[in-house]
Amino acid sequence: MILDESGLEDLAVGAAMLGSGGGGDPYVGKLMAREALRAHGPVELVGLDDLDDDELVVAAGMMGAPGVMVEKIPNGDEVVRAVRSLGAYLGAPVKAVMSGEVGGLNSMIPVYAAARLGLPLVDADGTGRAFPEIHLSTYTIHGISATPLAMADEHGDTVIVDAVDNRRAETLARGITVDMGAVALVAAYPATAAELREAVVPGTIGRAREIGAAIRSAPRRDAPPVETAREAVGGTSVFEGKVVEVERRTERGFSTGHASLVGVDGYAGMRLRLDFQNEFLGARLDDAFVVTTPDLITALDPEDGTPIPAEALRYGARVAVIAIPCPAIWRSAAGLTLAGPRAFGYDVEYSPVEEGPASRH
Repeated sequence: MILDESGLEDLAVGAAMLGSGGGGDPYVGKLMAREALRAHGPVELVGLDDLDDDELVVAAGMMGAPGVMVEKIPNGDEVVRAVRSLGAYLGAPVKAVMSGEVGGLNSMIPVYAAARLGLPLVDADGTGRAFPEIHLSTYTIHGISATPLAMADEHGDTVIVDAVDNRRAETLARGITVDMGAVALVAAYPATAAELREAVVPGTIGRAREIGAAIRSAPRRDAPPVETAREAVGGTSVFEGKVVEVERRTERGFSTGHASLVGVDGYAGMRLRLDFQNEFLGARLDDAFVVTTPDLITALDPEDGTPIPAEALRYGARVAVIAIPCPAIWRSAAGLTLAGPRAFGYDVEYSPVEEGPASRH
């Protein structure tokens, strides 16, 4: 399968849907990927079974506070240097790149890197959504190390991190990211194709492109935009309302805060709070949780059904909120220990979104 410029718009919209409000706004990455595809030609999209067992694959992406990238746009050389530096450090050629997380910008950066480096892009990722920290990954559940990893910034700095475990990798890399200006481009989780086959969420790039195509075609089909988006992801409607408060700050290399919405139409008289740490982590309807991580929470523009990143929520905006079931691996005991609500400090038990608000705590 070939990924060319014509598929980027669909991929960007679909990846933002799977980003749970995070992973970075794909707009900047889409522009980068488009220019790389124009200059270097289309990228081959492959499965891990298309690669030899011993071929080295690395995850390429952005680490840091997504809101910062609105003003601090990468020039693209950063991720190329990161991938090349990691391969040189390992003494092995990188044979393919993939997305560490399918959400948002981090679906676009690997396309850019693959085009610039002339490498195939693996149709898989390490989360099936986006999460704010490196160690929150299916790689971690399967015992694959995030390090050695390479980090690069716009000044020409490149750093190799080799940590004792993935949580420590997050701590060390986060500090370096802050010193790099709250955003860094990263190549991480180096592993062979054989090691990755059971450790990743397969088919997510292709799925994101299909989701985006369905949403973008809704106007041509006179289909209701929010309902089209919900059906495309198998989601559940949570709320529709107007943003009346946004508290947002950049700290420790994250964009953190919350947004409050007052209900309209069928939700009139109700209030929803969305908490985020880069990604939306919890939704509370009148102070009771209706959705929590690891299920996905996505804010949509009611006019066209396109996703609104957490950093783009603004006072007065009208928003529809849906919830999307997470990949099954996150509902395992190991997945919930790593990325369930208690991992983020919420004193609440996880309840699958499809069971409905009545079962929530």
